Amino acid sequence: MKKQLLYILIISFVLLSALTIQSAEENPQRVNLRSSYRNLSVSEAESMPEIYIRKFDEWGFYGHSTIIHNYEKKSIKGGNVVIDHATGLMWLQSGSKEYMQWNAANGWVRKLNTLKYAGYSDWRLPTIEEAASLLEPGKTNALHIDPIFDQEQWGIWSGDKHGSNTWSVYFSLGNVRWRYKNRYVRPVRSLN
Repeated sequence: MKKQLLYILIISFVLLSALTIQSAEENPQRVNLRSSYRNLSVSEAESMPEIYIRKFDEWGFYGHSTIIHNYEKKSIKGGNVVIDHATGLMWLQSGSKEYMQWNAANGWVRKLNTLKYAGYSDWRLPTIEEAASLLEPGKTNALHIDPIFDQEQWGIWSGDKHGSNTWSVYFSLGNVRWRYKNRYVRPVRSLN
């Protein structure tokens, strides 16, 4: 009797586990990343979630995202976007063609909103958490970013500050840093 009861318990556990795994695969839990801007110290940037850090430095770190992305490239009203179903973010598939200072980057995003790119007017610079979520562990076409994205934007601005400087992500080296004066722009918007 005890053996039969143990057998039934084991079979029940295995079946329940299989159903839970299947449900998780069909409905993966969304990773929520901070979407409001902050002034971050290096240690605060280094403690952001979903990041593996390979090497620390005084200006930031080398690392990559640990998020398992679920990207979908779409053309909406003539605008090419990438939807990340894992984070609930919509990115421009490319971004600015010019390398620019942070104030100009904000102006570029305002213009994008005026034009209602892909039918939306709520585009913004990403937070450093959102921008760093794009960092891949290995290089594809010389960049640490999924090839679904345009490869021209090898470094992008965030909206987060570090004192009077601004945080950015550098895809060619796979790092997050605050030191540079010029970057490209890859706007993002949150899906609700």
